[in-house]
Amino acid sequence: MSVIQEKSVHDHAAAPKGERPALPIGTGRGGPSALLSLITAAGGPRYAVALAVDAVGGGMLRPFLLLFGVEVLHLRAGAVGLALSAGMVAGLLMVPLTGRWIDRGARTLPAAVTLVLRAAGALTLLTADGLAPFTLAAVLFGVGSQSWPTAHAAVVSTLTEGRLRDAALAAGRSVRNAGLGTGALLAAVAVAGGADAIRVLAGVTGVACLVAAVLVGSLRVRAPQKVAEQAGDTGATGERLRRITLLSLANLPYAFCFDVLEVALPALLVLQLHASPAWSSGVFVGNTVLVIALQLALVLRLANRSRRGVLAAAGAVLAVSYLGFWAAGSLGGTPGAAGIAVVSVLYTLGEILYSGSGTALVTASAPPHLLGRALARWELSSGVGRAAAPAVLTALLATGPGSLWACLAVTTAVGALAVLRLGPAETE
Repeated sequence: MSVIQEKSVHDHAAAPKGERPALPIGTGRGGPSALLSLITAAGGPRYAVALAVDAVGGGMLRPFLLLFGVEVLHLRAGAVGLALSAGMVAGLLMVPLTGRWIDRGARTLPAAVTLVLRAAGALTLLTADGLAPFTLAAVLFGVGSQSWPTAHAAVVSTLTEGRLRDAALAAGRSVRNAGLGTGALLAAVAVAGGADAIRVLAGVTGVACLVAAVLVGSLRVRAPQKVAEQAGDTGATGERLRRITLLSLANLPYAFCFDVLEVALPALLVLQLHASPAWSSGVFVGNTVLVIALQLALVLRLANRSRRGVLAAAGAVLAVSYLGFWAAGSLGGTPGAAGIAVVSVLYTLGEILYSGSGTALVTASAPPHLLGRALARWELSSGVGRAAAPAVLTALLATGPGSLWACLAVTTAVGALAVLRLGPAETE
């Protein structure tokens, strides 16, 4: 057991029986000091560096890979798109295997490997001269990126407990959202600098991922011995895992919410309402700022609420926001665009509640020796939902805004009801 892990177990044991471990001093309002302390709560500064690298890399991944294939390798856009899809599918297929690896006791090693894979992807890009090596790079990036959330949540769950874990996960998401924006900005700067700048960015990305992998691997955190010893205890394990599976299925319509922002709203504003693209950009920026500003604060504010109840409420808020988009869009033109911008605040609140409670509920209800499998099922449902969303959303929008928003509202509301009725019970 590592020094960091021993400290985590000691802190938990020191709390009075029946009480939740206290949050760090200064976290009550979710300010900058709280964010910093929570980012370093799981793994310290070394792990915080890995979080930042993952966030920035995720932000520039899609646009960066697309630009590299088209601008540097001079591949057809259609072929590049197929390669990126192959990378995403390969990544999804590897998530269950990552979960099983975690259940064998691994914690920081899977997280480090995801970063090594992305470093290898960057090296492959630098030496690529055609479609086949580019596809290999996309697969390496895809596997590394898709497996990271499961590995990250397992690390945080081992080094923190209870509501402190929820807050640490929320702090990580705040960093990720900031990193996504930074990564997208870096990709935009790279394309402005031409092929040479894009190659330099690929090299820097590879080196950063490799350094982060070394830092994470140096933590050497594994599951506590008592978790490994629980492997033979069947008890209510099967029922808890079945409930998590049902929760993951209910998560499918929830997962569409991210592409509503990235796909559906821009298409609706520009193609249906003929509004300026500035409206969709403004909505995206506003959403990012609100998520960064409010994610941690809301998680701390709702620390005494049931995670399952918060997740169900998130579905209800998202469903109402979809109906609001439908109503606002019917105004047409600039009034419709302004109405959508206003409703997007409600949508962002639903997104924050969803992302702040989903993984937290899984980690709080999963059998400790099957944490990896439980997280993998949750992340797989999110990945499948996000992979299907662009095609489904654009197809629904082609039949009319009413079809899009009505289907989203109904399915998300049904998902929220399923979460409330069938979701797993929290064990802490």
